[in-house]
Amino acid sequence: MRKVVVTEKAPGAIGPYSQGNIVGDFLFASGQLGLDPATGELAEGIEAQTEQALKNVKAIVEAAGATMDKVIKTTCFMQDMNDFAAMNAVYAKFFKEGSYPSRSAIEVAKLPKGGLVEIEVIAYLG
Repeated sequence: MRKVVVTEKAPGAIGPYSQGNIVGDFLFASGQLGLDPATGELAEGIEAQTEQALKNVKAIVEAAGATMDKVIKTTCFMQDMNDFAAMNAVYAKFFKEGSYPSRSAIEVAKLPKGGLVEIEVIAYLG
């Protein structure tokens, strides 16, 4: 059984996808850019975009009835791997030491809307 997760606290889908899907005990959240859900505008710079992307992720996780400590896997897509340290410093604020999720970080040629970072997560809801 699948349940679609939707929240106004994160930007709406800009294509044919859901913000998140719950399947069994797992939430699969779509990648989130550093878009302000109220304005649809990207935050300025890698730190601000990472912060906003993770706020958007958090909103989806919470709409699924969970908290960020339930996130077990993240994938971070960055336009420039030279931004890794700056992204990582902000990222660390959203997760507790000792229960960090598994993570992949990938440099990509381009992200939607000219974003600098996009973050997707899988959370265990059980």
